This record gives sequence, C-alpha cells and structure tokens, in this order.
Amino acid sequence: MVGGGPAGVMLALLLARRGVRVTLLEAHKDFDREFRGNTVNPSVLEALARLGLAGKLLALSHTKVTSFVLQAGRRRETFADFSRMNTPYPYVLMLPQARFLEFVVAEAERYPNFRLATGARVRELVWKGDRVLGVRYRSEDGTHCEVRAGLTVGTDGRFSRLRKLAGLEADKVGGSPPMDVFWFNLPREESDPEEAGAVFRFGRGSLLVLMDHSEYWQAGYIIPKGHYARLKEEGLPALRRSVAEMAPELAGRVSALQDWGQGSLLSVESDCLRRWYVPGLLLLGDAAHVISPVGGVGINLAIQDALVAANVLARPLLEGEVRVRHLRSVQLRRRWAVRVIQAAQNLAQRHVVADALDKDEPFELSRFLRLLLRVPVLRDVPARLIAYGVWPARPKDEKRKSGGDAGAARAARWKRLGKERVL
Repeated sequence: MVGGGPAGVMLALLLARRGVRVTLLEAHKDFDREFRGNTVNPSVLEALARLGLAGKLLALSHTKVTSFVLQAGRRRETFADFSRMNTPYPYVLMLPQARFLEFVVAEAERYPNFRLATGARVRELVWKGDRVLGVRYRSEDGTHCEVRAGLTVGTDGRFSRLRKLAGLEADKVGGSPPMDVFWFNLPREESDPEEAGAVFRFGRGSLLVLMDHSEYWQAGYIIPKGHYARLKEEGLPALRRSVAEMAPELAGRVSALQDWGQGSLLSVESDCLRRWYVPGLLLLGDAAHVISPVGGVGINLAIQDALVAANVLARPLLEGEVRVRHLRSVQLRRRWAVRVIQAAQNLAQRHVVADALDKDEPFELSRFLRLLLRVPVLRDVPARLIAYGVWPARPKDEKRKSGGDAGAARAARWKRLGKERVL
C-alpha cells in the first residue's frame, strides 16, 4: 500500500482485520502536518460504527456541522441540512485529518499482520512483463528497499507517483474548474457561536467559505482559476478587506493574516482515470480520481473506495489469487458513483461559483435555486449526496457466528503456519 491518506489507512485496517498481511508505505515521517480536508461524513461514521470504532473516534476533540449555509447579503439559505437525515450521525464531523489518520493507523497496529513504514519514498515499480510485483523505495535513513507483493495499491493522492509510473491516463471532468482556493486560518473567540457550521459568504466578485473548527476558523478564499498571482499582487491588505466585507464579525481578526506563508493555495482539479488498474496494481482515492473541494466529499469518496476494495479483494488476497477481474470489479463498482458526484460538483462550480466570481455586484441566489431549496423532496438531495454519495459503501460483517474477531484469528493462523500474504 503506497500512501497513508484516508483511502490507504482505511484499506490497510480493513484488510488487516480480515487477516491479510499489509505493508503501508508513507512518504512523510508522520501524519502531523496541515491538511485541508477535515470532514468525516455520516457514511464514514456508520462504517466505523459497524467496525466498533465510531465511539472511540467521537471521543477525540471535534465539532459537528449540521448544515451548510449560503449567505448572499442578508439572505441566508440552507442548502444541505444533515439534521433531517435518518442516521445516528446527522452531521459532518470536523476533525483534523492528521488526527483521523493517526486514529485509524493506531487501530491497524493492533494486528500483527500490519506494518507501517514512514519516510518511505517510492522510486519505481517492480515489473515482470506487464504485471506489477511491488515497489522500490528509499527509506527514512536513505536505504534503498524493495517490497514484493501479490497486489500493490496506490493511494498516494492527487499528485500520485504510482499513477505516473504506471502510465495510466485520466480524463478531465467538465473541463478546467473555474476556481482555485486560498486556505488560511483565523482565530476563534469565546463569543463566537458554538458549532457554527459551514457558511459560504458571497461578496462583490468573491466567495468565502468559513468552517468552524472549535479552536479556529478555517477560511477558504475562492478565486478565479489561475488568479493567485493577481491576488498576491493586490496584497494582503486587499485580501483582509475583502474577507472583512464578507464576514464583518471577523473584521477584528483578519490582521492575524500577516504572511502568505500562513496559507496554502489549492489548485482545484477534477479528473478520473480511464482505467484504475494494471495487473498487480490498483489505484484508489485521489490517485484514481481527483475531486474538487465542493461539498467536502473527497475523504468520503476515498473511504468508500477502500470499503469496496476490501470487500472485493480480501478473500482473493488470502487465497493468493488476485486477478484482473477483481481489480476491474472495484472500478466498475465505484467509477459511476464518483462520476455522478463530480458532475454535481461541476454544476455547482459553473452555475454558482463561476457566476459569483464574475459579478461586480454581490451575488444573489436565483429564484430557481431558492425554490429548489424549499421543495421538500429536492432540498434533501444535496445533503444526501454529501453525506453518502450516490449510495453508501459498508464493510462486510467480519464476525463469526460464534463471536470474536475473525481478522485477528486469521492473522494468528497464518502466523502459526508460517505463510505470508503481502499488500
């Protein structure tokens, strides 16, 4: 497994529980770095609940977002109300991605058939004919290492090295997205409302996303595609004024943004591989399909990829018979669901975000959009797509009728027999 993002750590845990021997290679030395995707959606929480882990995750410091709100001038419209959903978790959990990854890895480390190698930078694939047999990587201490495996899984993100090494081609989704996002944090004060949620503020040719993280506000300043150089030319004072105009309650705090290095530019892209696999290699998450930040569904889709992959591949891996048809099955089960979400994101980018960025006057929601958000049957569609995607993916039941952890039992049996299965 190459890449310790949400898809990688979740698939590693699921397979380790089923008794598959897993090696997870992560290029960084640890997970304690700043991430931008910090949302854990209801479908992920329900999957963790089936694994007996949701309660432990909820014990970590977090905030809950029960709705996504659009605000243009004084008009506020809720476009995703999770509190209306029939689920034990009617909210989006806001949790730093680093904490989430550490949590999942800690659970995987309970199984003797799981191994994590940090600081492992993959250099090349090991090929035999047209089949991938593993990878060669440089370890944290500079040693050149090789891992042979019955299956290699690339979960190394939107700049996937394995995608490039395998020569897999992608199709752009809906052309080039019309936006990029400059992310930064602003201080939170005691007087701020608790669990204020997520608010999208429209201004004069500008759009600001505010996400409540309990200890700070995460702000996404949306700009036209490729306009970051122009934003920097205009200077931080202009950016601070624009943010204060859209969010007057933060006017006294924008001075905390003193340097461009305090933020990070996300160049928004959206694509999908034509083929997610070659013999011996499968790509998942952003490595297979780069997702726009619209709706905050990237982590959700990546983990759903992992759930489907684990359900399809666990038995073939244990039996040592992973075939191309198994890899094709994973793509067939996931590609259409991913493309539907990307199409919905493209509609939002073209007909809301692009219109907002092109206007000289403050953006106003159209009557048609306001009507849609008030029709009971239709107003729940955005919330459901964000919470579950096209349909939820669930882990297979791993418990035997006699009880106990089947994955741990299988791992112990393989250890006694002296046999290995490597991922």
